[in-house]
Amino acid sequence: MEHLNVVISGFDPYEGIENNPSHVVPHALANDGLGDASALESDDILRDVDISINAVDLPVNVDECWPQLKETLEAMHPDIVVATGLKAAARGILLERCANNIIDTSHSTILGTMTGMPVDASDEASRKPIDSNGPAAFWTRLPLRSILDDFASEEIPSALSSDAGTFVCNSLFYNLMKWTAAQHKVLSGFVSLPIINEEPHPQHGLTLAQQVEACRVVVRQTGRYFLEPTSSNILIA
Repeated sequence: MEHLNVVISGFDPYEGIENNPSHVVPHALANDGLGDASALESDDILRDVDISINAVDLPVNVDECWPQLKETLEAMHPDIVVATGLKAAARGILLERCANNIIDTSHSTILGTMTGMPVDASDEASRKPIDSNGPAAFWTRLPLRSILDDFASEEIPSALSSDAGTFVCNSLFYNLMKWTAAQHKVLSGFVSLPIINEEPHPQHGLTLAQQVEACRVVVRQTGRYFLEPTSSNILIA
């Protein structure tokens, strides 16, 4: 039987957020798995694949989160890595397209990343590269088109996102993709989650069940693409 090893990361609780989805959802997925294999179609490539999902909590600290995730990856040798973070202003699931080689430690940028508030242009001096010798950006290696198609069929609100901010989430994403580029065969990317809201609302968050199912879709579709890569699954622009 083929085996796929998956690591899904999230962050410790955020200040001011009662239930951080990037803390809760990875553990729910690791505990419950991808669901009943008997529900898969008989010709589904995943039907006879053993998929192990491991959740890892990371500190909300730009200097500490990547070293901790890297240590986990080097110990577990995953085939797939899905990093998750919180975008409190998001309505639905955001699939991050690329990690930018920039970090901004200004107060307004940090606050804007968390809340969606505009960033003060006077803080531009605090911006610098994550890696002064690295490329301007890394593209995700997740099969975005097939993931979005599944989201649509399951009525999970979602969208593509141009970036994961310019602080902790983006820094983690960039370092993850740089690490991934040096591996023989690993698929990885970043998914931003909205707040958990158990009351259906057109603008504010999704239920926990929807968010867990969304991450199941990400893992399923990435697993299929890992086993049978095809250009039709990829969507960047």
